[in-house]
Amino acid sequence: MLRFMFVGDSMTIGSAGEHTWRHRMWRHLCDTLGPEDVAVVGPRTALYDKAAGEPLSQAYADASPDFPRNHLAGWGEGWLHLAPQMSGALTRDPADVLLVSLGLIDLGFYTNAAQTAENVRAFVAAARSANPHVRMVLLPVIPNVRAETDAPFAAEVARFNELLAKAVADLDTPRSPLLLASRPPSYDIHLDTYDGTHPNASGEHKLAAAFADALSQAWGIGGPYAGALVTPTG
Repeated sequence: MLRFMFVGDSMTIGSAGEHTWRHRMWRHLCDTLGPEDVAVVGPRTALYDKAAGEPLSQAYADASPDFPRNHLAGWGEGWLHLAPQMSGALTRDPADVLLVSLGLIDLGFYTNAAQTAENVRAFVAAARSANPHVRMVLLPVIPNVRAETDAPFAAEVARFNELLAKAVADLDTPRSPLLLASRPPSYDIHLDTYDGTHPNASGEHKLAAAFADALSQAWGIGGPYAGALVTPTG
């Protein structure tokens, strides 16, 4: 059995009423590996409740009791916030593979590209301190609608993605492999998000596909993503 932990920001935790790309990815893993060979772990289970302004909701679009809701994702959290939590999270909830989508909130509010890249390295070190054999798949930051009108922010996103690729190359080891996923080539923030940042149903599928295809192509885990990559209703 492979144990997966989803790590991310608001795009990963999702909000009340959504499926989340975590759900889409879990479905894919069950379809390709078999449900008996997939576990999803993590210290949190909730969605973000926009009305309350807190991660309090369990109102997933798919309320199936089979869906493991565990994760380590938070609305407004980034590498800066989650790096210090990784060792404890993996000690409490051991995982074999981390699927990580972080960075937008860091660059938008907390740290520049270089500082954010240093927090990536701290994150990797913390994860390995708890599990020296952990594998990690990291997704580059997808520029959101702010990048269309804020040139300095867009430049920081581009610079960070360069530094993220360098960090993956520097830190990758046979014992604890790192993998840089590719941004979904057809991802369009005007079609695949509901607000220029957060994924709608089609965006959820495309984010899941980015991780699924990376796992399949690089490590032979699962297979190519076969979910509905374009769907208006989910």
